Amino acid sequence: MLIGQYKHTIDNKKRLALPAKFRGELGDKVIITKGIEKCLVIYTEKEWGVISGKLSNLPISAPEARSFTRSILASAMEVVLDKLGRILVPDYLKNYGGLRKDVIVCGLSNRLEIWDSEKWDAYNKEAEKGIEEIVSKLGPLGI
Repeated sequence: MLIGQYKHTIDNKKRLALPAKFRGELGDKVIITKGIEKCLVIYTEKEWGVISGKLSNLPISAPEARSFTRSILASAMEVVLDKLGRILVPDYLKNYGGLRKDVIVCGLSNRLEIWDSEKWDAYNKEAEKGIEEIVSKLGPLGI
């Protein structure tokens, strides 16, 4: 299971070493794409098949569905982990996520998120302020 958060760096060659703990589950290739809150998301090939299948089944007659599908699928790229477990982060995704040198890699069960370290800290501070309200809204969902 992909869980936990780890601080890593993007080197001068735009490579990011994924946490060793995750590498066995990730396999040799992963899919990296845009995330919702200006972060990046990494999926295993298997999980990407599930996600892309769901996106492909959204109605093309709905403008929001078309827009979201374009954003996620068109920005996706298959990347290969090197022998040291590093991936090359494409410039367009690095720019989208505002990634500089220090990043946080978060395991979220079926995916990883990559956040700029400062953005992650700011996001966490804001999210913690409203955690009780969020939990109360999740109750009807069985959580």
